[in-house]
Amino acid sequence: MKKLFKGFLYSFGLLLIVGVFYLGNLLLFKPFSLDHYLAKELILEMIDSPESLTYLGVVDRFNWLTNHQSKISITGLSDMEEDLADAKKLKALLLSYKNESLSEQQKITKEIAVFDASNFIKETEEFPFHNYPLNQIGGIHLNAVEFMTDVHPIRNVKEAEAYIDRLNLFDDSFEATLEILNAQKKAGIFPPKFVFDHLIRQLEEFLNFKENENPLRSVFLRKIEDLNLDSEVSGDLISKLDNSIENSVTPGFKLLYDFVKETRKKANQYHGVWSLPNGDEFYALRLKVYTTTDYSAEDIHNIGLSEVERITKRMQEIAFDLGYGDQVKVGQLMNSLNEDSNFLYSDTPDRKERVVADYNSIVEETWNISELYFHNMPKSRVEVRAVPEYSEQNQAGGYYMSPALDGSRPGVFYANLYDIKQTPTYSMRTLAFHEAIPGHHLQVALNLENESLSLYRRFGYGTSAFSEGWALYAERLALEAGLAEDPYDELGVLQSELFRAVRLVVDTGIHYKRWSREEAMAYMKNVTGMSDTEVRVEIERYIVWPGQACSYKVGMLKILELREKAKEKLGEDFNIKDFHSVILEQGQPPLFIVEDLVNLMLDN
Repeated sequence: MKKLFKGFLYSFGLLLIVGVFYLGNLLLFKPFSLDHYLAKELILEMIDSPESLTYLGVVDRFNWLTNHQSKISITGLSDMEEDLADAKKLKALLLSYKNESLSEQQKITKEIAVFDASNFIKETEEFPFHNYPLNQIGGIHLNAVEFMTDVHPIRNVKEAEAYIDRLNLFDDSFEATLEILNAQKKAGIFPPKFVFDHLIRQLEEFLNFKENENPLRSVFLRKIEDLNLDSEVSGDLISKLDNSIENSVTPGFKLLYDFVKETRKKANQYHGVWSLPNGDEFYALRLKVYTTTDYSAEDIHNIGLSEVERITKRMQEIAFDLGYGDQVKVGQLMNSLNEDSNFLYSDTPDRKERVVADYNSIVEETWNISELYFHNMPKSRVEVRAVPEYSEQNQAGGYYMSPALDGSRPGVFYANLYDIKQTPTYSMRTLAFHEAIPGHHLQVALNLENESLSLYRRFGYGTSAFSEGWALYAERLALEAGLAEDPYDELGVLQSELFRAVRLVVDTGIHYKRWSREEAMAYMKNVTGMSDTEVRVEIERYIVWPGQACSYKVGMLKILELREKAKEKLGEDFNIKDFHSVILEQGQPPLFIVEDLVNLMLDN
């Protein structure tokens, strides 16, 4: 944990606010309840992450006591060591709880927490520097800016001043990241050359922003303008902001820029993590963490090849029905559709606004139909926004940000509108199904709103095998619900599923079978027909985020497998709403827990 805030008042005050029901257990000796112990650990972790508190939103009203809105995390090497020690202590305490003294829910919680802690300990001990703290899709240079512009609220003068306080800490935070980068350099671990090229471009772009182009400034100005402040007050805020950018933000970015420029010559000539020390073992662990299975890289590669063949066959059948003949290659067909003006928006000044409006219409329609498939729908709404321009060039086609707990911020589906060909109309419904309803927003918001679960089960653990597996399953469910009746829209759904099946092939291809970036791009382009821009962005993402791309399809296949099992056993008594409740009402558990829960339902 990051020990940035150690003040007694801050710690005690925040624990009182967030953990009022757990204070009796916040003692140095072992607490009586497993749930209370994990809640205590989670609350302490929240204390150490002011960004998390702002993201949740629920504590912002108590900022007068906590002052978290004026802080950001500063994470260096000592924090990594402290995190490891905390994880070992956590695991030992978890194992000291005897199963016979636990409820059925607590047994599940213990199994999840031990699984998570064990994986963290192994990775931190054996592979502390195998991840890339800076890369083209993530890292402090992107995340810090996006957090300030998209998450930090400015609803009054105090929050505007807190925004500036946070900017004043950028140089310290970036310097701590540089400490980790230097340790990675000493270990001889560097990302591939293309990562350096992207980083140099991104950092140069930020450092060379004209005053009004800097998103940290332009967003701030727009938000304080909405407050209708006295001109003297707003002028003073702007002056302080500019001083922060000049004396903290810019020097912080310059630190990273100098490091990247200096180490570029040491770039890894290979693209897969197999080339790193004990790279095969690291990749096996990444697959275990992200898929929550014991599948080997070879297993996943072969599953991918099989799914590619099955989905391609179905797409060819649709193409034949549409009059494209019986010899059509799916990749070529989809590539031609990507170029077809009938499926593309015209490049007008208001293009992004029109695309966002159309996406929001799809979400509204899908919400209404989805009510037929679920006992409960989220209280939180979801809206669509364009990916910020400063990060859109290297972001994926879309991503999701969850709502604030207090309802002050809705869920957001960010659509990447950088390239016209990235948004063919036949694929829009699929992306909306995945990111919003019945995909990420439905699952995430229901989990945040599920007060019957323990604090740890709601906020303490999550896995993309579940969340991304659910979102991909949601695409199939929406198709089954009749929300993609146009055959071209069905092709869009199938192309998305094919894309995730291809991910199994290329991710294991790069990191296990030693494919180059170019080999992986050629395979994905040939099979899916995705645009060159999208293929490049995706393959480069898998290179810096090994294993994560495999979680989608593995998770989806497990949910479908369990649904078919339930249908076969229950017959006419099968109820899709009941099945979805079993899947969605237990937080975001590993797939082996999901399977146990469904089996329990079938046995009762």
